[in-house]
Amino acid sequence: MTQVPNITLNDGNTIPQLGFGVFQIEPKDTADAVKTALEIGYRHIDTAQMYGNEKEVGEGIRASGIARDEIFVTSKLNNTFHEPDAARKAFDTTLKDLGLDYIDLFLIHWPLPTQYGGDYVSTWNTLIEFAKDGRSKSVGVSNFQPDHLERLAAQTSLVPAVNQIEVHPYFTNEVARRYGKDHGIATEAWSPIAQGKVLDDPVITEIANKLGKSTAQVVLRWHIQRGDIIFPKSVTPKRVEENFALFDFELDNAAVEAISALDKGEDGRNGPNPDTFDYIG
Repeated sequence: MTQVPNITLNDGNTIPQLGFGVFQIEPKDTADAVKTALEIGYRHIDTAQMYGNEKEVGEGIRASGIARDEIFVTSKLNNTFHEPDAARKAFDTTLKDLGLDYIDLFLIHWPLPTQYGGDYVSTWNTLIEFAKDGRSKSVGVSNFQPDHLERLAAQTSLVPAVNQIEVHPYFTNEVARRYGKDHGIATEAWSPIAQGKVLDDPVITEIANKLGKSTAQVVLRWHIQRGDIIFPKSVTPKRVEENFALFDFELDNAAVEAISALDKGEDGRNGPNPDTFDYIG
């Protein structure tokens, strides 16, 4: 079986650098997709309360027959539950829905700086409780900008283990990635292929043709070599398998630099800007 590299987090725990994401996978398809991914060799599953498929992720894990301690499971706090008591209840529900006694990583999904009086600090302190009682081995954040992270550093006792942010060749998000690197916060890249928008890029296509690989494999390999943690998603078994086959080739420095040069800055961002995103519903 392919050996996926592990990234050591700032709390001493490790996370597989390549995982399987279930964003936008319908609940009815999720259990089978997770089971298939685990059969292929994935040992890292990324879900969220907002995705509405935590129960099915748990079903897929149990159906795989793989020991719990061999699988790294991440979920994220829904935007509706940032107040401490609500966050505690929501976390209990996540464990119940997943059917797990503990989770490997739990994240604040969005900082929501224009909601809750701008208070994501008390939310973070609540996640620290989950780490201290062992029900979440690691805790982190998602979509946090450097100034949000600076506030956590100034006002709380624990540095997030990871920051899960949008990163892909058209939006390399270097300022946030660099902050993470400088402060020991691992970067997880969501939307690693920009929801497919980068796959027809001529620069990436040329590199893929030279290597005899798909454009998706080339982009995912670019992430791996830059140190990003990634979790591509698909419900097509052949593509799930293809996305796992990233460790029998390497990009040379020229290819890595050529892909990085495709960055469009803010114009390349696909998702919401964390400074203004305020959805709670």
